[in-house]
Amino acid sequence: MSATPSGDTPGRPTTIRDVAALCGVTASTVSRALTTPGRVNYRTRARIEAAAAELNYVPNAQAKALSSGRTRAVAVLVADITNPFYFDIIRGTQLQLKAAGYTQLLVDTEESDEVEVNTLEQMRQTADGVILTASRLSDEALAAASTKMPLVTINRDVAGVPSVILDTPTATNQALDHLISLGHSRIAYLGGPETSSSNMRRWDALSAAAMERHVEVVRLGPFAPRTYSGAAAADALVHSGATAGIAFNDLMAIGMLARLRERGLRVPEDMSIVGCDDIFGADFCSPPLTTVTAPVEQAGRVAVTMLLSQLNRGRGALPRSQSVLPTYLTIRGSTGVAPARPSSLGS
Repeated sequence: MSATPSGDTPGRPTTIRDVAALCGVTASTVSRALTTPGRVNYRTRARIEAAAAELNYVPNAQAKALSSGRTRAVAVLVADITNPFYFDIIRGTQLQLKAAGYTQLLVDTEESDEVEVNTLEQMRQTADGVILTASRLSDEALAAASTKMPLVTINRDVAGVPSVILDTPTATNQALDHLISLGHSRIAYLGGPETSSSNMRRWDALSAAAMERHVEVVRLGPFAPRTYSGAAAADALVHSGATAGIAFNDLMAIGMLARLRERGLRVPEDMSIVGCDDIFGADFCSPPLTTVTAPVEQAGRVAVTMLLSQLNRGRGALPRSQSVLPTYLTIRGSTGVAPARPSSLGS
């Protein structure tokens, strides 16, 4: 068997057609022999394998994916890759996908529903499925996307869309009870993005619990879920007359601690602050931050398991539609007994 690899063009990669020409078979026969060898008789397959070796033919991974319908890649979309909350999710998805022989494609959607929609459309060609964390899409858009490709959401509860939910509302209510036990009767919720499903779920649970407990909870914001928004959130908290604030996330709460310190207010003597997520560094603050703790890495792992169950649906039972993971309040130094009166907080 002898031929000039890749025709007469030096440096051009060997193609499946070159292998087919050398063997005197069609390109489709070569493809079957190399991808599903059981469909080609032994002699033909041996001849094709020998020709591929002689020509140093390397199968094109993308073409192989197109022919098999599988890329062995999963896209993980996060709203803000600089937010430490997503670090553990990314670690969880990465480890679980690696164990299953999949590659993780990480995309930062920049808190933008437009970027999210465009990315989902692109991923239909390059990934077997998608994991969406804190999606900013509407319920209708998410439901529509789930009919086009396998996907799992984290922290979005949409009918018919597989999801992993961190039960932060329950721990937020624990935070409310904690603050009430310390004598706080006027408490503020510093809200996150209006498009955040978690933000709405927490506020709904918090406002209902406040009515049951006969305390006043006011809603302030929305604020960006970043440290720099903590200054505006802290100023709004002081102006509200509340003696304690529950922030949408730890980044905002950490920014609030800094701003309150700038204003000469002591935490927790003058104001108590509660965060959410228990990100790395929350316990290094001054004072250490009381916050809602969630099994974030586990959420990433469970999301991958649910997605792979969709991809392998033909092999077993139907995949779970939802998994709810419990959360709890971690009490540290940023919460304390309510001041005798909310004096001079606005000075």
